[in-house]
Amino acid sequence: MGKFKLSALMLAMFAASSVLAAVESDAQSTVKKPQLEEDLEVIEVRGFSRSLIQSLNQKRFTDTVSEQLSADDLGALPDVSMADALTRLPGISAVRTGGQAAEINIRGMSGGFVFSTLNGREQVSTSGSRSIEFDQYPSELISSAAVYKSPKASLIEGGVAGTVELQTASPLDNDQQHKFVVNARGMYNDRASEVNDATEFGDRISFSYQGKYLDDTLGVALGYARLFQPSVATQFIGLAYNDNKDVDGVANDTNGPELKPENEYISEGFELQHLGGEETRNGYMAAIEWAPVDNFKLKGDVFLSRFDTESFARGLRVKLGGPTATYTNAQLEGNSVVGASVNRTSKGYTRVEIVNDDNQDFDEVDSYGVNADWQVTERLNVNVDVSLSRAKSNFRNGLLWALVAEDASVEEPVLDKNVSINYQLNGLNLPDVGFNQAAAFSDIDRVMVSKYGIYPYQNEDEVSAYRLDFKYELNNSWFSSVEFGARYSDREYSNNRSVFEYGNDGDFSVSEPPLRLTNDMVNVVDWEGDFSYFPSYLAIDLDKALNAWFPEGAPEPVKTWGNADGVVDSQGYTTNYSWTMLQSGSVYEEVLSAYAMLNINTEIGTMPVLGNIGIRRVDTDQSATILENVNGDLSLGAQNITDSIGIINKNYLPNVLGTTYTDYLPSLNLNFQLTDNTQLRFAAAKVMSRPPINRLAGDASAQADKTSGKINGSSTNNPFLKPFYASQYDISYEHYFDESDGALVIAGFYKNIDSFIDTIAIEGFDFKGNGFNVPDYIENPVSGEQVATTNGTYTTAVNNANGGYIRGIELAYTQVFSFFPAPFDGLGFNGSYSYTESEVESITSLGGETVTQGLPGLSKNVLNGTLFYSLDNFETRLNVRYRSDFVSEQVAINEQVVNFDAETVVDFQTSYQFTDSFGMLLQVNNLTDEPTQSYFGNENITGTTQYFGRQVYLGFTYSH
Repeated sequence: MGKFKLSALMLAMFAASSVLAAVESDAQSTVKKPQLEEDLEVIEVRGFSRSLIQSLNQKRFTDTVSEQLSADDLGALPDVSMADALTRLPGISAVRTGGQAAEINIRGMSGGFVFSTLNGREQVSTSGSRSIEFDQYPSELISSAAVYKSPKASLIEGGVAGTVELQTASPLDNDQQHKFVVNARGMYNDRASEVNDATEFGDRISFSYQGKYLDDTLGVALGYARLFQPSVATQFIGLAYNDNKDVDGVANDTNGPELKPENEYISEGFELQHLGGEETRNGYMAAIEWAPVDNFKLKGDVFLSRFDTESFARGLRVKLGGPTATYTNAQLEGNSVVGASVNRTSKGYTRVEIVNDDNQDFDEVDSYGVNADWQVTERLNVNVDVSLSRAKSNFRNGLLWALVAEDASVEEPVLDKNVSINYQLNGLNLPDVGFNQAAAFSDIDRVMVSKYGIYPYQNEDEVSAYRLDFKYELNNSWFSSVEFGARYSDREYSNNRSVFEYGNDGDFSVSEPPLRLTNDMVNVVDWEGDFSYFPSYLAIDLDKALNAWFPEGAPEPVKTWGNADGVVDSQGYTTNYSWTMLQSGSVYEEVLSAYAMLNINTEIGTMPVLGNIGIRRVDTDQSATILENVNGDLSLGAQNITDSIGIINKNYLPNVLGTTYTDYLPSLNLNFQLTDNTQLRFAAAKVMSRPPINRLAGDASAQADKTSGKINGSSTNNPFLKPFYASQYDISYEHYFDESDGALVIAGFYKNIDSFIDTIAIEGFDFKGNGFNVPDYIENPVSGEQVATTNGTYTTAVNNANGGYIRGIELAYTQVFSFFPAPFDGLGFNGSYSYTESEVESITSLGGETVTQGLPGLSKNVLNGTLFYSLDNFETRLNVRYRSDFVSEQVAINEQVVNFDAETVVDFQTSYQFTDSFGMLLQVNNLTDEPTQSYFGNENITGTTQYFGRQVYLGFTYSH
């Protein structure tokens, strides 16, 4: 891989700093400062009220449109993660995964459009995309957070929706000489008792220390946070409508499939499941600061997170059998079947699988950084930063599926093919279901394990970065200072797939026979509560079953060709596993950016105007490894490629494909100080978000037709993908109440996005010009003549031209009612409302008929309100978060982008401070046990109904 050359750039930067330093020696040192900061009155309040006021003050004096969370705020509300904390800010919502907030949406845009930094440094992710998983970041270890909704040139590029900046502690900035905090809480989930083998109780423990030494020239911060919690859910999941059949006998139905308009759309099936498991997160933070002289500070910091999840999914998976099944008494929603009596035919595959899946996910996040800040002169500041962000994920998707036999006790058992299923979807309510085999699902004389499989996904992502920034104070009536700098980053992402399978999920295999269950391997599971009418089933002990099935130990998964085309010797494999080879690979990304920015501090008449104007240039070089299918043609570079177990494939050419591009991102932020307490902000910028890093991973193939010479190719991903671009405009009116006890904010925004990723067929694609090794001529096998090749069709992921606007308004109101008479002067309210709309639409056919759906992550209406009260040492608060329906991913057998119904999540907290150092706390998350519910374009075509339970926390805090 080529590397950017930094020497000339760095020399130019240091030369510029030397010139500025020389200018400083003869310049006056008077620098104009905003008058508002000098006039700020400090209000001595405690608890949640204090944290709100600090957040408002931080928002008030920033130079961009932003939202802020103060350190006291994060400490006062013991959020499970930063995802929970951030969702209390205006315009921000979360997608709940397993009942916990993980991915955040900003202004109606999903996590892929959100850029995140820690201590000003880019963070990589364990998700295989660019969006970080905020549940990896314990709130106990984060001292402050900001969400920048409008950018400035000095911020790292990458956030079309916004940039989230997390900060860990700076011990020399602590107002106490030594500070020690301990938190310990027990946790209980009230639905865990409904799930067999689920854990009911968990705990959270954390401690932190900050201290200053050597006459306050050396600072040390240490922190540790542990979370152990049960993860449970009871759910129904509808599967996609991926087939069609004439079930009503009516010809030429309206909206039927294009080729067979008499047909109706039919679902693959549905799942009835219990989910359980345990999540363990250990977070570590350390920082050391050294300030030997007044104008120099050196800081090194480390953040580590280890998040391990072990979970299971048990229950029933219904495969309706597609067009091979018979349908009677079909109930239709439009032209999609939402209920019927379904029976297996002699050539069909209708069945009910007893599912005992076992998943493990071991995630690691590491962030290291060293920062040197040097105030060279009174006017010139130089900042140097070196960082490394690294993430690893080892996700092991394991499955153990069982089927119903006619008699499991016989020597050669056969599948019971007498299968009848009755179901009726009820929209957002649970469905009606019935099975003729219901009694057999919990009978070890009928149920046999038929298949075991394990499918690991291993991701590694690492970025090293080097940054140099300068700031020079000016003596100018328009501009207070100039900032400029450069940043270089080198990123490598890798993905490895592997597989092990044994048995058959649709029948009993002769060569890999099913397992006979014994009583010590199983428990009979009954459903409870709203799900109690579902049939009982067998929960199978995975370890005992595997020990019986594989007495010498289950084989480990491997990355292999299997019996794919081009294999020289399949070594007995009968299945094509080439996807494990083709979907494994690496992505390389080098970015060199530079910026220049003027900070504005002037007056229009008598009105102060603050802000900045700047531009950022970004050079990107991206590429990915690829195995290109050249059908074994040696003249095109075909090589013998050996998999991890020695199987050789002769069809492929290893290659590296990619592209380079340059972007210019101008930005403007203006803050008009209308009065001492009122300001109007305006911002305009061009922004970008790079595509998910895993979508750059190559799996392309291209080959020429031997008769026509036309070259065609395909790739589900694309190393040539360009970023998403948007032009955006913000306006914000902010009025801060007297004595800093509240504020009213009204904001509007408009984003015009150029494109999104879509999969299309490109006619006349220049294969050779884009790095494919393709021939100029090919021999016709019949005539023997040389035929000139021509460019044909390339089907791949591209940046389409179907962008559009996103626009909205945000209202935020905070009030501490300190003017009320006692004891009501401790009452307060913090709330926000956001309305967002977009012309961006996509189409979906998961529910059968093709319908439009909105931009993923966009809820038109988002409300967030907290009512709080404090009296002496007592404090309580109630938080309500509402978001209207939105589009996001639902994970079933495959990922499905579906419509999620509106949801309202309520959290409650109360605490009492016995002494200045010791306090107790009670918190209930998801107080109303709000479910997650989804549908396929139409509420009557059910996607998901999932209940997670309430989480109750009780514990204490000690600080000294």
